[in-house]
Amino acid sequence: MEWAEVPLPEPGPGQVRIRNRAAALNFFDVLQIQGKYQVKPPFPFTPGAEVSGVVDAVGPGAESFRVGDAVLAIPEGGGFAEYSIAPVGKVFPMPEGMDWAVAAAFPIVYHTSLFALRDRAGLRAGEWLLVHAGASGVGMSAIQLGVAMGARVIATAGSVEKLEFARHQGAEFVLDYSNDAWVEELKRITGGHGVDVVYDPVGGDVFDLSTKCIAPGGRLLVIGFASGRIPAPAANRILLKNISVVGAFWGGHVKLNPGYAAATQRDLSGLWEEGKLKAEVSNTWRLEELPAAMGALGARRVLGKAVMVVETR
Repeated sequence: MEWAEVPLPEPGPGQVRIRNRAAALNFFDVLQIQGKYQVKPPFPFTPGAEVSGVVDAVGPGAESFRVGDAVLAIPEGGGFAEYSIAPVGKVFPMPEGMDWAVAAAFPIVYHTSLFALRDRAGLRAGEWLLVHAGASGVGMSAIQLGVAMGARVIATAGSVEKLEFARHQGAEFVLDYSNDAWVEELKRITGGHGVDVVYDPVGGDVFDLSTKCIAPGGRLLVIGFASGRIPAPAANRILLKNISVVGAFWGGHVKLNPGYAAATQRDLSGLWEEGKLKAEVSNTWRLEELPAAMGALGARRVLGKAVMVVETR
């Protein structure tokens, strides 16, 4: 990666240009740079898919926003820059009282988790929800949304510090998944019932072990593969327990349903204003320090969200 000057992008039809104030990192940014993500832009490219800032210019058909509006947005790449272009359907008014760093950290993880828990798993009040990687950005959002939806939340993480972070997000129980003992402990916590919904952004062994402690009729949400291994489900367990293995690829859903993102953001903004959501930014870097930030995220040294601060010039 290198820090370089590129031409100022111009918004096209249905697009907004944003003068960024902050840009948040996601684990898929690391995978995309490595060429391991399902979306592979041609090199060279500027990564980054979550920003907050001020509308700087609008293209034809994007007049619902005006120059000077404070927004959070999901650009289709190019977020780690001073200016970004985003489609108008993925640009949202910034909720009252939200600061730039929190706004940048908000869109993708909370949209992903609400889509997964509400629309794909149909999580119901009183059900047991297991959230893996509870100290990650998506884990943080899933815990908070699970609590808001009335579920009993169990979270996993790999260190004492991360377990405490997950508990702080609202998890009723936390388990260290660095060894396999968490499976039996989860069964004990749930009185042998198991969990009704599993939220899994990790994959690999964590996915495999989750099929051993999911309740009959449970739903196992496939969010991602941070472990690096895409698991092959044991079909006999799926059959014998009547498990549903459910994909939750928010980006693909939004492409097929263009109005979905704006409607979801309205729901999420309402929950934030009620105090039920609280995106926690544990690390900030200057934009030109992006390689160091990527290294920290890839080495799992980030709790919650990491954000790049874009200094105005």
